Amino acid sequence: MSGRYCRVEPIDVERHADQLFEANSEDRDGRHWTYLTSGPFKDLPSYRDWLAKMAAKDDPLFHAIVDAETGSASGVAAFMRIDPANGTIEVGHINYSPQLQATTAATEAMYLMMRRAFDELGYRRYEWKCDSLNESSCRAAERLGFTFEGVFRQAVVNKGRNRDTAWFSIVDGEWPAIRTALESWLAASNFDESGEQRRRLGDFLHTRGG
Repeated sequence: MSGRYCRVEPIDVERHADQLFEANSEDRDGRHWTYLTSGPFKDLPSYRDWLAKMAAKDDPLFHAIVDAETGSASGVAAFMRIDPANGTIEVGHINYSPQLQATTAATEAMYLMMRRAFDELGYRRYEWKCDSLNESSCRAAERLGFTFEGVFRQAVVNKGRNRDTAWFSIVDGEWPAIRTALESWLAASNFDESGEQRRRLGDFLHTRGG
């Protein structure tokens, strides 16, 4: 899945593990692992072992997010709970290193995965779930056009702590307008010479109905 700012490709441990571990090491206190089911990893061998196990699975189906300019991987995301019979698929295991967070590539990666799910694979429901305490993940889902559906209380135990899970979704009838908004935001004309956005993504999403 290739865009202007990044490409999203299946995990290759030999190509991606070292780059991802180095990028993640910029998160000095391991804070961005708080709400994930794995990590933080104390050294490269343990991270490589975990990534190899994930790469061997078909569900979740892990991908690396690679910077188009540098060719270096700086984040991961996965398609998961893949249910072709019912036309539902989830994006999860999203782990953006500090290099990727709050960048245009971070948004483009999510757009590319949505486009594959809806336009190429024909899914009718695209899900995003996160710990209800993970405010940044909830904000990210809403910024990208997902609809909040509610909280599943005491859904799981993660790292010895109760997790209430917040559910978000986009359905196929909503996708064309969301796709247009994302493409309008990602367009080169929406960024000035220094790379600053001219209009926020929310501006495009708020006008999608008319």
